[in-house]
Amino acid sequence: MEMLYAITTGVLSASGLYLMLRGRTFPVVVGLTLLSYAVNLFLFSMGGLTSNAAAIIDGPGRYGDPLPQALVLTAIVIGFAMTAFAVILAMRARGDMGNDHVDGRRAEEREERR
Repeated sequence: MEMLYAITTGVLSASGLYLMLRGRTFPVVVGLTLLSYAVNLFLFSMGGLTSNAAAIIDGPGRYGDPLPQALVLTAIVIGFAMTAFAVILAMRARGDMGNDHVDGRRAEEREERR
């Protein structure tokens, strides 16, 4: 299970980084989202992966560490807010500049440069 978990975290990180390096805003937003999912999985794994354990302490026995779960829940909320902000920022940039490139130049400036 740990190997699958590590591979999933690595694939999400690599995909997120690849998409963040693209020139358009939508792949950048999707890349940020994938990277935040990878960070969430990494935070969750820091508490140790346990299976068939209670999420809440209920007497002696095995239980999952609640601190990474609380951190991941907080990170999920922050990730949603960050994604909403990035989408609104991308929509505003598209409206102002007429294109969705992330370099901040207008379409006319891009054509003059070529």
